[in-house]
Amino acid sequence: MKATRRYVAGLAAIVTTTAGLLAGTGLMAGSASAGGFPAFVGPLHRTTVIASTVPANGDVNPYGVAVVPRSTGRLHRDNVLVSNFNNKANVQGTGTTIVQVTPGGRVSLFAKISRHLRGCPGGVGLTTALTALRSGWVIVGSLPTRNGKISGAGCLIVLDRWGHVRETFAGRGINGPWDMTSLDLGGQAVLFVTNVLNGTVAANGRTVFRGTVLRLVIKIPAFGLPFIWFNTKIGSGFPERTDPAALVIGPTGVGLGPDGTLYVADTPNNRIAAIPGAAVRLSDDGTGQTVTTGGALNGPLGLAITPNGNILTVNSGDGNMVETTPGKMQVKVKTIDDQGSPAGAGNLFGLAVKPGADAVYFVDDFGGPSVNGQTNNLNLLH
Repeated sequence: MKATRRYVAGLAAIVTTTAGLLAGTGLMAGSASAGGFPAFVGPLHRTTVIASTVPANGDVNPYGVAVVPRSTGRLHRDNVLVSNFNNKANVQGTGTTIVQVTPGGRVSLFAKISRHLRGCPGGVGLTTALTALRSGWVIVGSLPTRNGKISGAGCLIVLDRWGHVRETFAGRGINGPWDMTSLDLGGQAVLFVTNVLNGTVAANGRTVFRGTVLRLVIKIPAFGLPFIWFNTKIGSGFPERTDPAALVIGPTGVGLGPDGTLYVADTPNNRIAAIPGAAVRLSDDGTGQTVTTGGALNGPLGLAITPNGNILTVNSGDGNMVETTPGKMQVKVKTIDDQGSPAGAGNLFGLAVKPGADAVYFVDDFGGPSVNGQTNNLNLLH
């Protein structure tokens, strides 16, 4: 079968499976009236510290958050995986660990990855790009540094259910994978990855408009390793730049809405963008359609979709979580971190809705046990 025919056949399979999946969960029906629902975080007023995310090696700066969908190997359903971006010395782009946290606060080390992993250009520094699939595969992004400077394009690292690195995905448009979400279809998965290193380092702090969103269709065979079946650029032209405090700023959080729209946190532009038909579109939608900009947004980073189809983002410029409807209304603002000065700035990154509950997991990286005795935590807004 020719490559073009395989591509069309693959997309047809995704369309069929996705439609069945969404219809089976009732999400398609709910999405039409999502804007009429009250704010998901409206009744949530308590923040509880679940656990410290600092493992024995002292890694800090928790970034990625992913809820385990199914028990297999060392993964346990409804536990939370957290990736660390910094090492014990608090150097960005050098964290190598993923911890697993139970809802009750027990912490174990899921993975410790070599800093000099073969197949990952520049080394390892784990980002907010983190997903756990029902098949037991865990995929995490790396954007590495060496001596405080970005050292390579990084990669996506594929770990098995026991936390062992089995392979890496590099090249094919993967260039500084900064955040990621997934559509888990069992025998295949669709990854949506934001990339922030396309010309960024060479620009030396100047803004370039080359940030991308990639769609990677991953085939998951019953035996053997997953592989990239198709890769497509579905978003481009997002602003990105290096930054002395944040290392790099560009398109960050992504979340797939119940109608198949991908929402993107366009951090430098202080906006939320929408790319319709993200799982099946054949064309690049550029920087997408603007859902909301300004208002309570203050450098949105992590992004998650609520059960009623609304969009949750956390700010880099303050300690607020903002809820926005697909109908372009910012319906709720919650202060979930007030530490530091300005209050909450730079403390919030990844987040995930707790399955089966009106609650949201989020990481807070204000300091750390190895940094002035403060805390890097997984918290719960409930």
